Amino acid sequence: MTPDFDCVVIGGGPAGATAATDLARSGRRVLLLDRGGRIKPCGGAIPPRAILDFEIPEHLLVARATAARMVAPSAKSVDMPVGDGFVGLVDRADFDEWLRARAALAGAERRTGSFARIERENGHPVVVLRGARDEAEQRISTRCVIGADGARSEVARTELTGVPPVPCVFAYHEIIAAPADGSADFDPARCDVFYQGKHSPDFYAWVFPHGDTASVGVGSARKGFALRASVAALRAQTGLDACETLRCEGAPIPLKPLKRWDNGRDVLVAGDAAGVVAPASGEGIYYAMAGGRYAAEAIEAYLVTGKAAVLRQARKRFLRAHGRVFWILGIMQYFWYANDKRRERFVKICEDPDVQRLTWDAYMHKRLVRAKPVAHVRIFLKDMRHLLGLAPA
Repeated sequence: MTPDFDCVVIGGGPAGATAATDLARSGRRVLLLDRGGRIKPCGGAIPPRAILDFEIPEHLLVARATAARMVAPSAKSVDMPVGDGFVGLVDRADFDEWLRARAALAGAERRTGSFARIERENGHPVVVLRGARDEAEQRISTRCVIGADGARSEVARTELTGVPPVPCVFAYHEIIAAPADGSADFDPARCDVFYQGKHSPDFYAWVFPHGDTASVGVGSARKGFALRASVAALRAQTGLDACETLRCEGAPIPLKPLKRWDNGRDVLVAGDAAGVVAPASGEGIYYAMAGGRYAAEAIEAYLVTGKAAVLRQARKRFLRAHGRVFWILGIMQYFWYANDKRRERFVKICEDPDVQRLTWDAYMHKRLVRAKPVAHVRIFLKDMRHLLGLAPA
């Protein structure tokens, strides 16, 4: 019996929608399943590399940030101008829906439903959806599955046996109406990042412009940390407490790739389900879309060859492209976010022009820049002085 689909993609965020689009463009019968009504808390920043690689149209950019401001525990701040480029900002409610609509235009079938489990019949996976109220469960047969269902992925939990879950930062943000000019400490062309223990003991808080709105949020891995109270305090500190609150969202965000992304048979995970959010920065949109593309390519190879071993290529290719950046950012988060004394030194380092230039080059183009070895040596020496406490804070 022929399955209903070549691939069922569970989860319609950037990873799932990208994978569904690529597979549908290859002529595959794809079902994109999304539970609907969920918007991930996210600053919404996307680099030029994402706009180029994934053909993001300009109308989805609600703002263009030309600088970032890093705020230390002492309230000292460092401005980091982007230079000739910009960081695009999107609103996840509209951005994610546009990605799902693009998948449908490419030929994927869209369906709203709640994933329950995967069973198997005649050697193929069967995706089972929970019935609404008194309705019966739905059963969808397929040749393979991509699980892009978030940090607490049910697909990963049930299919990737023996793979431990990764630690998460819990994020919460409030989308507010942007303040009138001059009425608050807010710049519609600047992303503000607060490295202050009073707002987050182990991560950071943020204020990101979104055109007519703004995202004010915080992340922390500390269980029981009062995220809502932290955002309220940040809004009061920046004069944004009088702005209208339009919506509130919270979710866990993984900061370490899973040890394995496939079940060795017919299931592959992508995006947050695979843990591909950058440590230290929490950046996820570009990496989710890149992971979704690698997943689609691995699934296409599986559909052509029937060999489950090719599914491993998704993780291998992702880590080959981005693993070193994740490793460096992981070390940064472990050391510099440990306490306010170190955060103060971290912000101080951000004053350095070499640090700013190489940071933006790496962020905008998603690669480690090797063209200026002398600058790397200077940064290493300065970093060591701060690590050893030999530089003034």
